[in-house]
Amino acid sequence: MTESQKVKGKILVIDDEPEITDIIEAYMSNAGYSVMSENSSVMGLERAKTYKPDIILLDIMMPHMDGYEVCSEMRKNQSTKNIPILFLTGKDASDDAGKSWDSGANMFVKKPFSCENLLSMINMVMAAITK
Repeated sequence: MTESQKVKGKILVIDDEPEITDIIEAYMSNAGYSVMSENSSVMGLERAKTYKPDIILLDIMMPHMDGYEVCSEMRKNQSTKNIPILFLTGKDASDDAGKSWDSGANMFVKKPFSCENLLSMINMVMAAITK
């Protein structure tokens, strides 16, 4: 792998909608990131421990465990507690932002979002954690 092909970082996308994870995975992979997706909150929680991503994109509204529960569980686990978590949600930010921060999220992005803006946020977070 040459320097120009070097992976920028590892992203884990946890969203119960495969079309969302597919779009994000394709876009972020093209931007130079290594991306893994899970369409189950429970599997996403386990994947975070084994994949050890640099950042997690996490949907809030999912069956079995919602994003708040997943985020709270990640913050309790030694191997995932310091990974930046960016919530992706269709919910209204004014209703959810407080609950997002309380559960341990670092950022909050409202759906629908543009992949360009999402990439900018990810680049910003990656720049901050690699300093």
